[in-house]
Amino acid sequence: MKISREVKTAILVLAGIAFCIYLFTFLKGEDLFENSNTYYTEFDYNALSMSSPVTIKGNKIGKIEHIKYDYETGKTRIAFTVNPKLKFSNNSKVRLYQDGLMGGNALAIVEGNSGVNAEPGDFIKSEVKPGMISSLEKNFSGISEDLGVTLRSSDTLLTNLNALVVDESEDGLKQTIAELNATLKSFKTVAFAANNLINENDKKIASLLENFDATSAELAILIKDLNEAKLSNTVKNLDAMVAKLNGLATGLEAGEGTIGKLLKDDGLYTNLDNASKELQLLLLDIKLHPARYRRILSKREIPYEAPTPEQLNNN
Repeated sequence: MKISREVKTAILVLAGIAFCIYLFTFLKGEDLFENSNTYYTEFDYNALSMSSPVTIKGNKIGKIEHIKYDYETGKTRIAFTVNPKLKFSNNSKVRLYQDGLMGGNALAIVEGNSGVNAEPGDFIKSEVKPGMISSLEKNFSGISEDLGVTLRSSDTLLTNLNALVVDESEDGLKQTIAELNATLKSFKTVAFAANNLINENDKKIASLLENFDATSAELAILIKDLNEAKLSNTVKNLDAMVAKLNGLATGLEAGEGTIGKLLKDDGLYTNLDNASKELQLLLLDIKLHPARYRRILSKREIPYEAPTPEQLNNN
């Protein structure tokens, strides 16, 4: 029986729409036939995106369903869905953390110790944990290339829709369906490869975190030891300097050395003071009567005349 052009067009359009819906939901990580429970939480700022994963103990059990800014509280309200099989207490917390796998953010349910289970629609308290894992994009370059090839194949298939509609033979429709099946198989293969690579990287991430914790602990011990060593040397040097100052003060008090004798021996101070005064008078006499000192070899003596008080005050 010959298929009319209108029937071909209808089948092609429906198949294209179904494929686009399936591809879109698959890339978003959604399952069209799975039920879910919805819960709510809030954060001071928005660091999430629609369909960001929700995990528990590293396992994905849901996704972000809705993000809305609350103008009354000034916070970002998050609605997320999880698998209805998951049961957790109502005092559990929703932790915002950096998903090291792709570099984005995600939510993790941290179970509490209450015996009462959370009900769908409940509000769950939130907390934030800074991310510590560097990006692993280089490990997924192969998957990105495979996905690019698959998407280009899908684009080529949709581009040839007009040619299929114009072709009125049954072979044209069969060939299109065969190409569609081949594309889906290729996409399925890429998805399996992505899952295997993710499982392998989970072990590497766990090892990376353990090494990071060990290195941080050793670095903290090293810094502590260095600080203690520097402080000990400083205290020893300060003690030695104080001991020397005490010895110097004791010697001065006992009258040892020139400075000690000046401080303790009044006779030495008096002699120095008298010598200073006599030297001052000699210099003044040389200034007032220089002729007396130019006639050293002369037998004629010039008697010494003490300076008057006026001369002393002027000089």
